[in-house]
Amino acid sequence: MTNDQPEQRDPHPATALDDVVHQRVRLGILTVAHQARRVEFGFLRTALGLTAGNLSQHLTVLEKAGLIAVEKGYEGRRARTWLTLTPAGERALREEVAQLKRLIHQFEQGGAPAR
Repeated sequence: MTNDQPEQRDPHPATALDDVVHQRVRLGILTVAHQARRVEFGFLRTALGLTAGNLSQHLTVLEKAGLIAVEKGYEGRRARTWLTLTPAGERALREEVAQLKRLIHQFEQGGAPAR
């Protein structure tokens, strides 16, 4: 009896990339937040070269996904917005980096998915 089923292979590493995390700006936000532990909106806007409106939209996506926590307050008389990575955000970022490493490894090996 022959098996006409194709051989089961590990899925390509690109299939495991998270669309919410992988978007360039959001990946940048999560990475900066991971490094800084608590990051101010204005710093992020400048560091990533974004408009305030564009950054706000990306922060909304990340906050709705539970990957960041947003805190509003004052520093002196100036209103400020800070964000921190949630535990879910930390896990999502670590998983994204792991998948990117798998993708790079596969690319450098010239073919078969890394296991």
